[in-house]
Amino acid sequence: MPHVIVKLWPGKSEQQKKELAARIAEDVMNVLGYGPESVSVAMEEVAAEDWAEQVYRPDIVENAERLYKKPGYRM
Repeated sequence: MPHVIVKLWPGKSEQQKKELAARIAEDVMNVLGYGPESVSVAMEEVAAEDWAEQVYRPDIVENAERLYKKPGYRM
């Protein structure tokens, strides 16, 4: 715990996904104080044509109250 799932369009290289996972894990450990044995990161590729139905509506629109970073807004 915690487990982070990154949903993204296909096409990124394995190296890019590994680097992103490493950076996310490092930030989670630094910010929340967890050790490496506690943090996991997964990548879930979703085709562009399926994005609205599988990600945008269920994860973003229908759960907007859970978003800490919304699309289109800088932190």
